[in-house]
Amino acid sequence: MTLSVTINAHQLGRLIDKTINHMGSEYVEPLHGIRLDVDSKYLYSVASDRYTIAVARYELNHGDQGQEPWARTIPADHLRSIREWIQSMKGAGLITISTAKDRLVFEGPQTDLSIAVTTGLEFPDWRGILRKQLEQATEGETFPALNSGFLARFNHGDIIRARMIGDQKPLLVFAEDFLGAQMPTRYAGIYPCKEESFDVAHKSWLWTLAAGSKDADMDGAAYEEERPLYDVTADIRETGEVLLQQTLRSGWDMHGKSKEKPDEFLAHCLAAVNGWMAFRYLDALYNVDPRAAASVVAEVADELDSGEIGEFAWDAAKSAGFDPDKWHGEYEAHKQERAKKQAAETDTAA
Repeated sequence: MTLSVTINAHQLGRLIDKTINHMGSEYVEPLHGIRLDVDSKYLYSVASDRYTIAVARYELNHGDQGQEPWARTIPADHLRSIREWIQSMKGAGLITISTAKDRLVFEGPQTDLSIAVTTGLEFPDWRGILRKQLEQATEGETFPALNSGFLARFNHGDIIRARMIGDQKPLLVFAEDFLGAQMPTRYAGIYPCKEESFDVAHKSWLWTLAAGSKDADMDGAAYEEERPLYDVTADIRETGEVLLQQTLRSGWDMHGKSKEKPDEFLAHCLAAVNGWMAFRYLDALYNVDPRAAASVVAEVADELDSGEIGEFAWDAAKSAGFDPDKWHGEYEAHKQERAKKQAAETDTAA
């Protein structure tokens, strides 16, 4: 059964633009894209990266209202081509979006576009998540209007805390050795925010969110990233997490292997020690200069991804005035001596 909705090019572009920055990682397939969700009244564009969630909606024409609900996720890899296709037509041009067996078909005034989609992907219960949050936010009267362009100026890579005192009071922003404030936008109940009170805004979404679960939550554990084993993150916080996990896991793996498998014990011991050293050095660098720490993490991620760390280490040793050729000779001699010792022990045991 084919289901479809009609929307003009300008509005479809706005739906995508409002949510595209909230898409999840390429390693979380259900979230790596934009979800088109249709009920009997609206077409929604939804995206989430487990930490943020964004929903934009467009009220359907009367001819499309009352239809059977449906939803499909547009894979992130197709969004650029879709956006370029939309920009190639006039804003008022009508686009019909319809479902096929495993595709989404976009029919425009002059050209059509068809993309493959995975119909079985489970997307979070975004209605339930936001329903719960809005119901919990009904206490209090504070509902200031903030210019999102000004908010973006506080994005300097740090974790921030915020406190809003009142509708006509500034938003206070705190970060490490940083303090800022943003005044609310005064408006007369018109563009850019027509909802003059939280109660009005809440009511305008009640119909949409009523279909969501009362107990839904933004639980990131339900959508864990499945990174390849060789993949290295360039995010400084994730890097610290990986180093701490390595330290603890190697420490746990050391137990019970000192006698049975001494080589494995030593490997786990070295991994734990190196993981802890790397974390402490990274933490110290971050406390001194967060930007330098982030830059180093990104550079190291590129180096590890190249698979040439042996060459990098060799060059770094020579640049520092060491002799890696001597180290290599000493290591080979150590391996030969160790092999002779193991052979002698085997002969003695026989």
